[in-house]
Amino acid sequence: MSAVVAVIDDLREESEELDALVRVLDAAAWYGPTPAERWTVAHQIAHLAWTDGVALLAATEPERFGGEVAKALAAPGTFVDEAADGLVAAHAPDALLTRWREGRRRLEEVLRSAPEGARIPWYGPPMSVASLATARLMETWAHGQDVADALGVDRGPTARLRHVARIGVRARDYAYGVHGITPPEDAFRVELRTPEGEMIAYGPESAAQRVTGPLLDFCLLVTRRAHRDDLAVTAEGPEADQWLSIAQAFAGPPGPGRTPRAARRPGQDGHRHSGQDGHR
Repeated sequence: MSAVVAVIDDLREESEELDALVRVLDAAAWYGPTPAERWTVAHQIAHLAWTDGVALLAATEPERFGGEVAKALAAPGTFVDEAADGLVAAHAPDALLTRWREGRRRLEEVLRSAPEGARIPWYGPPMSVASLATARLMETWAHGQDVADALGVDRGPTARLRHVARIGVRARDYAYGVHGITPPEDAFRVELRTPEGEMIAYGPESAAQRVTGPLLDFCLLVTRRAHRDDLAVTAEGPEADQWLSIAQAFAGPPGPGRTPRAARRPGQDGHRHSGQDGHR
């Protein structure tokens, strides 16, 4: 099985897992709050439906997709929220769920049939098919975590988190750039433990700057779904320590992230949506 097919298969599984969480909800739960400020469960699914739609547009009609990029540049701080608000206002939960299902099905078909070496435009440099599918999986998992947190559901980590971790590691220099910081010249060593005890490693073994911890915790960190203080991810070296404070796996502004559990007031979470997810 090729790497492209594998990540597309995993994207489908990640979407189906989230689908199983939301398809049984009543209207009250659909419009209940999630950790993202102002966003209900319906907003989370609307955002995924919208992003799958623009990804499909980018893959099939790149010239029209250029218009979406222009909209983002014109309103970088609001265009994501406006898109989600519009879909929630226009669709009842059943229709919204149908739209998301149909959009992700069509996107999957297009990605599977894309010619080898194809590059798809995005909000930044064009991406390979594998990279776009990985970005969609990362975002689906991250927004699925918001839904799971809202519903009080403890999702077990899966092998699909490898994709999220990989994009988080590859986005290291992007995270520095978003904060106006020059990235370090040397590569870091990142060692992550799966729940089964397997080690996943990135970077040279001899690197002076090192990050270690559970795979799940690292994914929560780079998607900014948990505060660093609440995670068992550790750094060796000042540059690695700085990275853990700014790391993000998605494109766009980082947002404030979530507050540490110890610092929250009752009912407060502190996470806000962080822009157009999907690192190249």
